[in-house]
Parts: sequence; C-alpha cells; structure tokens
Amino acid sequence: MVINRGSSSLKVSLVAEGAEELRRQSHDTGPGAITGMLAAFLEEAGAVDAVGHRIVHGGAAFTDAVVIDESTEEALATLADFAPLHNPASLGVVRQLRALAPRLTQVACFDTSFHATLPAAASTYAVPAEWRARWPIRRFGFHGLSHRWSSRRAAELLGRPVEELSLVTAHIGAGASLCAVAAGRSVDTTMGFTPLEGLVMATRSGSVDPGLVLWLVHTGGLDPDDLHNALERRSGLLGLSGTADLREVLSRAAAGDGEAALAYAVYLHRLRRELGAMVAALGGVDAFVFTGGAGEASPQLRADACEPFAFVGLSVDGERNSEGDGDRIVSSEGARPAVLAITAREDLEIVRQVEALLGG
Repeated sequence: MVINRGSSSLKVSLVAEGAEELRRQSHDTGPGAITGMLAAFLEEAGAVDAVGHRIVHGGAAFTDAVVIDESTEEALATLADFAPLHNPASLGVVRQLRALAPRLTQVACFDTSFHATLPAAASTYAVPAEWRARWPIRRFGFHGLSHRWSSRRAAELLGRPVEELSLVTAHIGAGASLCAVAAGRSVDTTMGFTPLEGLVMATRSGSVDPGLVLWLVHTGGLDPDDLHNALERRSGLLGLSGTADLREVLSRAAAGDGEAALAYAVYLHRLRRELGAMVAALGGVDAFVFTGGAGEASPQLRADACEPFAFVGLSVDGERNSEGDGDRIVSSEGARPAVLAITAREDLEIVRQVEALLGG
C-alpha cells in the first residue's frame, strides 16, 4: 500500500508483486474524512504486507527508507518546520493508520534521500560557519523519488546501465526541479534547503535575490508569514499571469495575451538556464529526461526547453514528441544526447524501496 499525503490531498494505491497496480484512490479531504477513507481502503484491500509513505523532508538524518517506529516518528516530528505543509500531514496519516491497523509495518520513503549524495560543493551554502554549526543548513533537494525512478527508467529505454550515463532529469509539475544524475547518483539539483529554491513554478517564485526578501521585510514592511505565503502560493505563473495552469498560459500566450507571454518567457528562461547548469555539473549529458505533469504532457515545453541546446545535437523529433504517450524517446532515432518523456511513478519507486528494506 502506497500513501502520498499532500498538503491538502491524499493519494493511496495498492500495488501487487510485479508492480501491478490493483487499486488507486485520491481525495482532497480533511483529517476526519481521511480516517474514514483509510479504513474503507484497508477493508477492501484485504491483506496488506506493508505501507510505504512518501515523506517530503528527511533532513540530514534520513538518507534511506526506514521502518517507522516510535523513535523514527519522534525524529520526523522535529523536521516539521522544514516542510510545514507536508511532513506534519504525513505523520498524521501514519498515526491514523496505526490506530486502524496497529500491527501493519509502515515505512517512510523520502524525497530528500536521493540527494544525500550531493558533493559538498553542491550542498553547502556560503553562510557563516556558526550558522552551519548550529543548524542543519544545507541544500537538501526534493522530488528525489521521481528523479531516481525516471533516471533508472531512462536507462532501461536507452538500453544502457544507469551507471554508465549522465542524465538531466526534469520533474516539471506544479512543483518543479531538475537533477544532474551521474552514474545513478544525484550530483546537483535546483531545489535547496526548501522546495522554494530553483525554477519558476506554478505558484512558487523559485529563486529570488535574498536581498529582495530582506528589503520587503525591512523597507516594504511585509510580515514574514505573509511574505512566505506570497512566495509559496501567489507567485510563479500565478503571480505573473493570474493562472497557475501552464496549459492556460500557453493557450493565452498563443492568442496574443501579453501577460501570459511574459509568464511563459520567464518560466522558460529559468528552465533553460538551469538545464545548462545541470549539464555543466555533469560535464556533458547523454539525455534530457522530462517527467511530472507538464514534463510528460507538454510537447511544446519539451521542444522549447531543448531548443538552445541544438548546438550540442540535442533536439526533439517533431512527430515523436507530439504523438503517443507513456515512456518513450522523443528525439530522433539514435540521436545523442537523447530526449525522453517518462511518466512519474513515485509510487513504484516507493514499492521498490519498501521491498528492498523489508527483504521482499
């Protein structure tokens, strides 16, 4: 059983041996309703061997999947401030599930753990040493479950061991991040201490000058809580165009809407710039891998993102890129670097980690 608790939603699936998905359910509900949904799901599911939870932030302590016991839960509770919209909600589901099925083994799988391999040069912020000694200040990175899955799946499609490849994986949905994957290991990524750093996203600003943030507090008089809410929920595509939906932005831009055109230009500029940064971190690239809602579904975004890299031979094939669905290569036959579109399957990555941990 795989549980993905978002800030205001719950996705639950039941996966059998061989990665066969038996059931899937999703709800946008409050805690009380979630308890009822979990109870009904468990009753209909029958015998469940284990539950894997997607936990957004594992901090510095959790670099692999772990069975959730009392000490683990206490440690995770201390990380609530690092991901206040996600970690407390996920722990709430852990407790609700324990009340419903006390003997059921629950496992935490972390979005941050894939990035535990970041070299010090990529994970360290240039801030005072006493800050780094007092607090766990570093670049953690996120979407690790998706980046790990898509890099391994890309290797399968390319017919080569992931250990031989240098890949840039692009998880582009409401939240968005890139990862430089060398020999199956994360060596750089765009998100940092929180999921706010990096690319322009649906409602998040992505990276902004920290001096601007300080100016808004000290000179603009903004309350830190209001500023946090604005950067997380009222910025990005929404702040630039009035909509957080990339499809609507593209449609309006094509129809001559100036705000939408600017929003897409800003979004695309940051994406291209950070793609280049990931290539530099790798020292070369075998493939760009697009995943996540927009990464999988938008041929235009893939084509536009790749356009500046034509000088190294990277481009999409028009027909392959615009037709078909599912996991596939969307660049020309035999082209290197290649371009791939891969369906995000964080649930299957969680299953893989749970089975590895429990010896299944």
